[in-house]
Amino acid sequence: MSDIIIDMRDIVKRFYIGQPNELEILHGITLKVERGEFIAIVGASGSGKSTLMNIIGALDRATEGSYTIDNIVIEEAQDRELSMIRNSKIGFVFQNFNLIPRSNALKNVELPMMYGGYPKKQRMERAKELMAMVGMDDRMDHLPNELSGGQKQRVAIARSMANNPAIILADEPTGALDSKTGRMVMDIFHQLNQEQGKTIVLITHNRELASETNRIITMVDGLVFDNPEVLA
Repeated sequence: MSDIIIDMRDIVKRFYIGQPNELEILHGITLKVERGEFIAIVGASGSGKSTLMNIIGALDRATEGSYTIDNIVIEEAQDRELSMIRNSKIGFVFQNFNLIPRSNALKNVELPMMYGGYPKKQRMERAKELMAMVGMDDRMDHLPNELSGGQKQRVAIARSMANNPAIILADEPTGALDSKTGRMVMDIFHQLNQEQGKTIVLITHNRELASETNRIITMVDGLVFDNPEVLA
């Protein structure tokens, strides 16, 4: 029996509900992701990728449909529980890194564990391990503005792993990086997927990156197609 970690059924997302300019972005999306899969969601600007990502990441709720993540039914979850899900079940990696400017790299990695209530000694030890894992153990005391784009993204990946999440949700993680640095970041994702069994959802417009994953989901006009040839 397969272990489904992301189970979306007939997901609809509308904005301005009940108003004359009501806008439907997602038109009934059904998507299943198995634990340990590395998938890419690919689509042009305006296809609905960001809206879908926000729902997958429990940053927003669907207007209609059902969504279960790691056996938690999102429609039934209170806002406080959604916050817990975002902190413990999902590791986020964004194109623009989202690091705290006044905190050094190590403190940035510790942050999710602070929200998770871990004691200081445990937070620091775990953060140091993660910084070493991404090859940044010699940059722990540096502030974000003292790091290159690739170094910032490696810190962001370490931070995404802080609470040992079931899923890593990466939104255009190489978008602000040169090709060599982007290659390094993708290698880390492959390592996390293959060696630690992390489920990784990569949101990208780059079909070359997407081709490295186990499965490509293509988004077109608020619909998904489990077929990489749709936009080929």
